[in-house]
Amino acid sequence: MNFQFIASLFLGLLTTPLLAPNSLAQTASSPKSDAANWYQFRGPHSDGTAPGQHPPTSWSETENILWKTPIHGRGWSSPVVLGTEIWLTTATEDGKKMYAVCVDLETGKVKHDKLLFENDEVQKDHHVTNTYASPTPVLDEEFAFIHFGSYGTACLRRDNCEIVWQRRDLPCNHFRGPGSSPILYKNLLIFHQDGFDFQYVVALDRKTGKTVWKTDRDVAYGTDNGDVFKAFCTPLVIDVAGQKQLVSPTSKACLVLDPETGKEIWRVRFEEFSATARPLFDGKRLYINTGFGKAQLYCVEADGIGDVTGTPKVVWTQRKNIGSKPSQLLVGGRIFSITDDGVISRVSMETGEVVWQERLGGKFSSSLVATDEHLFALDHDGKGYVFTLADDPQKVSENKLPDGCNASPAIVNDSLIIRTTTQLYRIAKPR
Repeated sequence: MNFQFIASLFLGLLTTPLLAPNSLAQTASSPKSDAANWYQFRGPHSDGTAPGQHPPTSWSETENILWKTPIHGRGWSSPVVLGTEIWLTTATEDGKKMYAVCVDLETGKVKHDKLLFENDEVQKDHHVTNTYASPTPVLDEEFAFIHFGSYGTACLRRDNCEIVWQRRDLPCNHFRGPGSSPILYKNLLIFHQDGFDFQYVVALDRKTGKTVWKTDRDVAYGTDNGDVFKAFCTPLVIDVAGQKQLVSPTSKACLVLDPETGKEIWRVRFEEFSATARPLFDGKRLYINTGFGKAQLYCVEADGIGDVTGTPKVVWTQRKNIGSKPSQLLVGGRIFSITDDGVISRVSMETGEVVWQERLGGKFSSSLVATDEHLFALDHDGKGYVFTLADDPQKVSENKLPDGCNASPAIVNDSLIIRTTTQLYRIAKPR
């Protein structure tokens, strides 16, 4: 999730733009889109969708498992895939050692297992249900960008896992643990540092790691309690009538910035905090999850200027059946949401009304993913649910693995790449 799971903690390519065909959302320094491309958190379209893919809709330890590979340590970072490589991160349970891991997509063999950072001390108040390896990596044609929040950020060569550059001087007391994943935009690596003490967005030069711009949050939190200042969101770059916008949700507000400079374009404010979900964009409107304190889903026109709170730019808000941790899904003209305690629903894009729902039970942190035909939802206990994509979705299957998921899955080459608490699986039909 990227870590979608993190906000529970409040209790707890080279430079070719890619315009996502479904969400019209991601204009970034991104690899060429193809069947073996899930290079960032929420996939190549930034929204959890995998058009044209046909992974199995049923699986178990004895069915449709092409391979499984143990992953040492503990981490909720989601697997990312480019070509024949799967990258993820892990760490020792105490956070003293942090690793980048690369697994071969075809065989499941570990190609690289690199110790990147060692920490004599770690931040206090790290939540027991979090890990020290929750932010998801991002890939381009040459490099893997690995991020552990303020513990360190590194650029690795994908061919030999050698370090190109690293930064360990970007302060932030994550308090409950880091969770925001980095993204690529042109020559920039951009990520959030929203902590107990410091809150800012930073853009680093992709090739050198040097700071290009840094924008401090200017948000009225309404309290001096730093626990309310935290957020765990991954930003999103969109195109609005030719203007690139960096959609940057944080606690109590979503700020929209110029991705080239970090200068604010517009914002919308809300009451909730510890936001986690990645926003969605349909080419005109943004769908923004507001986080803990009873999460809401905001539908906001993306062509605003200044503070649009309370204006007609906010088309609707929905509080019912909106989870705080898993990101929502926009697919086939429909919005799907799942709550942390397992109520899945469809929300009308036009009105925000909940028009279908089903209670699954269990606990969910992993974000929903979908193909053109099916939606996939994975819980903490190892259950995996598959639904049709329809106005009135039907459950296709209920599947079980021994360990549960906090990381969001990837869909590539007609396969599900699932990270459980102990294993990495490639779920695919036998060849």
